[in-house]
Amino acid sequence: MESNVRVRFAPSPTGPLHIGGVRTALYNYLFAKKHQGTFVLRIEDTDQTRYVANAEKYIIDALNWCNIPFDEGPNKNEKFGPYKQSERKEIYKKYANKLIDTGRAYICFDTSEALDEHRKQHEAAGKTFIYNWHNREKGNLINSLVLTNEEVESRINAGENYVIRFKTPQDRILELKDEIRGEIRINTNTLDDKILFKGDGMPTYHLANIVDDHLMKISHVIRGEEWLPSMPLHVLLYEAFEWETPKFAHLPLLLKPVGKGKLSKRDGDKLGFPVFPLAYENLETREVSRGYKEDGYFADAFVNMLAFLGWNPGTEQELFTLENLIEEFDLKRVSKSGAKFSPEKVSWFQQQYMQTRNDEELTALYLPILKEKGVEKDKEFVKKVVSLIKERAVFVKDFWELSSYFFETPTNYEEKAVKKNWKEGTSELMTELVTIINTIEDFSSENTEKQVKEWISSKEIGFGKVMQPLRLSLVGKLAGPHLFDIIAMIGKKETITRIENATKNL
Repeated sequence: MESNVRVRFAPSPTGPLHIGGVRTALYNYLFAKKHQGTFVLRIEDTDQTRYVANAEKYIIDALNWCNIPFDEGPNKNEKFGPYKQSERKEIYKKYANKLIDTGRAYICFDTSEALDEHRKQHEAAGKTFIYNWHNREKGNLINSLVLTNEEVESRINAGENYVIRFKTPQDRILELKDEIRGEIRINTNTLDDKILFKGDGMPTYHLANIVDDHLMKISHVIRGEEWLPSMPLHVLLYEAFEWETPKFAHLPLLLKPVGKGKLSKRDGDKLGFPVFPLAYENLETREVSRGYKEDGYFADAFVNMLAFLGWNPGTEQELFTLENLIEEFDLKRVSKSGAKFSPEKVSWFQQQYMQTRNDEELTALYLPILKEKGVEKDKEFVKKVVSLIKERAVFVKDFWELSSYFFETPTNYEEKAVKKNWKEGTSELMTELVTIINTIEDFSSENTEKQVKEWISSKEIGFGKVMQPLRLSLVGKLAGPHLFDIIAMIGKKETITRIENATKNL
């Protein structure tokens, strides 16, 4: 692999960054870092009608949260800046004119109304209107291929609106190579003459991204499958400029969990999961969209999940640190077919990562939640609680529901569990158990368990007749970690208080 690998992530600032875009950024980042290359962020804001003011900051914040920051980009190592296309308009105009001068592009004055009429006429005849070699020089369309230089200049000087189109070569078979999809053959006669420069003085994506990729020395273009149909034009543009063509790799689509088609925000809203890395507020409507960060996901769990949406390492291993992903990532192991998104799998990754977090880190995340609940406890006590409950948690926000009984005496008891486990004679057994607990000096989990179980055995009754009501008394429901770990944590006095409360109330 070349030592000078340079890749770019080039989103449009038209709203929040969809996780499909984050996946594209991630694959670019992994590829760059694997080959000691450079990861560039470029903001493609040529469509000013769809520009959203806070979108650029959102994109940068999302990349930073995912721990995949760019090496070059807006306000950072601007070696080939500026990195916003709206600040590079004059550069694009120069190259568009160069294509006109070499006969590879031409100026068109056709109005949108006239083009609509051409489409309707073709549809009426059972044909499809394509602006290309079929009709560009027949006189039905108004462009510099049929007008004299004087007529073109006169129209431009008169302020007439125009666009610049690429002159697609006729009767050629393009043999293209995609790093993921292999060889692709395209007949140029099926291509239309795409607009390179719009009437508003801004370039289209096609011209701008080619010029920028060349000037920024991009070696590999790794982007979504939706751009695959544009690949022939882009290769032809490189050829027209006599520039070296980068290597292309088109990533598979992210698909809906249910049904067919691309994953969308609507799918997330309908099925109850985020499709954005961070929460996003629409400045116009004030609508707030959920984000994985705010929903409580760990960034590394989110990134690990994303990596597997279209790529696999060829082994059974699923849990990878970012460093592991960099080491293992290979475009040859990226799938050609779409990757179906699974909300359940996202939760699975999150839970797996929960188990890898050390208790110190999780305790630091839990303490603010306890403070909000009005609970003040010794950090070491909280740390011990975390160690007992984290295997049952998916998110840190689950901790309170899983552990509130460590900090508060239960006042409610699960009705179904009470009905099944608090029978005639249970209260008497619990009262007798209080007497036994009162006699225990060493209140460690191991010793208390030994003493209580010896007492149960001496009574020749089933363990369930005592253990289930005891758990109900201490927790309020049949849940929680090892019962005698709970007893050791809350202490003798609180244990007795809770048993007596249950005996009075049940």
